[in-house]
Amino acid sequence: MTPTEVSQLIRKRRAIFPKSYLNQSISKEIIEEVLENANWAPTHRLTEPWRFKVFTEAGVEKLAQYMGTFFKENTSAEQFTQEKYEKSMENPRRSACVIAICMKVDPEKKIPEWEELASVAMAVQNMWLTCTAYDIGSYWSSPRAALEGNEFLGLEAGERCLGLFYMGYHTMPEVPGKRTPIAGKVEWIG
Repeated sequence: MTPTEVSQLIRKRRAIFPKSYLNQSISKEIIEEVLENANWAPTHRLTEPWRFKVFTEAGVEKLAQYMGTFFKENTSAEQFTQEKYEKSMENPRRSACVIAICMKVDPEKKIPEWEELASVAMAVQNMWLTCTAYDIGSYWSSPRAALEGNEFLGLEAGERCLGLFYMGYHTMPEVPGKRTPIAGKVEWIG
């Protein structure tokens, strides 16, 4: 891959929401490649803090049901509507694959937690770029149900969920990116 191709891939990456996903499965081999590329993110002292829970097929429906149950149990009667309840289950059901993005904190606390968070975020960027290369839409969301879903996700002590990574082939047309010029964000010293 040339430097130009790398730049093009990075600049093509977009959040593509589940509402534009097709009802089309993603092969296990591609999902494994997405995860393997995540595994190659930078990691201080090789702690490799990322952990993933992968939901496909029936697992996606289990996740949707959990999201709905969480919504029912954690929403006041005044705020609860059937429409919002149904909507709480929508994103998983539209996705071919949902990956819970989790982090295992260094138990010895040798690494500051922000560095572990940064490593996990870089792993997600690798996932996002891999999905972009395969024309798979993806979106990182942090619904409260996921952030508080330790029991549902079977997380161990020292692990926590940082959100859900939705994936699916999609109908979204390519959209130009929006960034302000880098010149206004850089100070050259020296």
